[in-house]
Amino acid sequence: MALALVHSRARCGLEAPLVTVEVHLSRGLPGFQLVGLPETSVREAKDRVRSALINSGFEFPDHKITVNLAPADLPKEGGRFDLAIALGILHASGQLQADLSAYEFFGELALSGEIRSITGEIPLALACKIAGHTAVFPLKNAIQAQQVPDLKVFGTEHLLQVHAFLLDHQDLPAIPAIPDTQAEPYPDLAEVRGQAQAKRALEIAAAGEHNLLMFGPAGTGKSMLAQRLPGILPTLTDQEALETAAIYSVAAQPRTLQQWHQRPFRQPHHSCSAVALVGGGSVPRPGEISLAHSGILFLDEVPEFPRMVLESLRQPLESGKVFISRAARQAEFPANFQLVVALNPSPSGHHKDGRSSPEQIRRYLSRLSGPFLDRIELQVEVPLLPKGSLSQTKSEESSALVKQRVEAARMLQWQRQGKANARLNLTELEQHCRLQPTDADYFETCLTQLKLSARSYHKLLKVARTLADLAQRPQIERNDLLEALSYRSFDRLLNYLQS
Repeated sequence: MALALVHSRARCGLEAPLVTVEVHLSRGLPGFQLVGLPETSVREAKDRVRSALINSGFEFPDHKITVNLAPADLPKEGGRFDLAIALGILHASGQLQADLSAYEFFGELALSGEIRSITGEIPLALACKIAGHTAVFPLKNAIQAQQVPDLKVFGTEHLLQVHAFLLDHQDLPAIPAIPDTQAEPYPDLAEVRGQAQAKRALEIAAAGEHNLLMFGPAGTGKSMLAQRLPGILPTLTDQEALETAAIYSVAAQPRTLQQWHQRPFRQPHHSCSAVALVGGGSVPRPGEISLAHSGILFLDEVPEFPRMVLESLRQPLESGKVFISRAARQAEFPANFQLVVALNPSPSGHHKDGRSSPEQIRRYLSRLSGPFLDRIELQVEVPLLPKGSLSQTKSEESSALVKQRVEAARMLQWQRQGKANARLNLTELEQHCRLQPTDADYFETCLTQLKLSARSYHKLLKVARTLADLAQRPQIERNDLLEALSYRSFDRLLNYLQS
């Protein structure tokens, strides 16, 4: 009788709980039993491991083999446990005399003994770092995992390499560096002609992480403006970059080195489902809102999205995360994104072209619910350009200049409160967005006339705080409140249609 313990990890959302692979050899009829809530892909490991060991020149024990994946109440999925199971069998059968307690092993075995890549290497690597263990990954995954700071990580391509390494017979292959190619530049704001108010709203949205709605006839530049927003946002910090890389790792979309500090920009088609947008599946996977974490989620032609899909955004927009619950398992993913939406104010393209009746326009725009619109601070019209605007030679302001002002405003926010203005809670709002009594009374009167909710009041107050930060002013002034109120053009359009 022999018992071997090897460590690996299960991926559950972005968390990676430790799994101990217990391999027990005992007398009795030869057999291979896997326990510990393995799904089909894990149960099939016994065939992959047997063939990999035999084809690599090892003896497969002629004993009853019991493999327990502990803890027993945690569902196990994927092929990442193959390498740990194989090493446990070698250790229990006396073919590997080495101390495995300081290592965690990940990798799917081919029948030849080659080690194939897995998904979710960044969360697994982070968990290994916290535990103080050395991680052994397939070489392709190790290239990504090496970007986790202060982690001891090795890469391997074959079971024989790992066996020789653990016996101190040879080193594992060196992990190649990720090619340092130049990042593709963002589109420049200077390419957009005119639309001064929309560009101003874009700058405010970037400075305070506010959500933005743009409406206007087709072809006026709404999509162009949205695609240029990432170019005026501050560069991702190292912590933000690591969080983003972890999400993309779980989604099997590893980020390249040139993308590492770039903010994500996601633009799903209006035919996408609620599961595709917020995440889900029998094994929960991140959706578009999580892939847009620390970046932009752009919904073009937003009334064309199913109403149920849009309503599913309400809770993540407030909390910055999404909790996916299924019968067998649950997962929580971060979803701290900026929402940018664009729409035509009429099914025909323009509410003033005479091709749609007021009733048709109201029915079209009513696809956007009041609670959904309440969560969007900035609403700006992007009108048709006046004659001569497209042919003018006047130079427009570049993204680089706008980004300098945005970064200066963000620096004030971090020094004052440690977060962007859009993320302030009610206590912080009272502390950092205090108004003069006369201004407060005036502001509430305006909101009452516009029939806006308490949520809109708080969001507009945050916008006013951002306007003061862009002007480098310590206090919010009435002009800031007035400008914040001016970015409610869509509300005025709806009130006009209802009158």
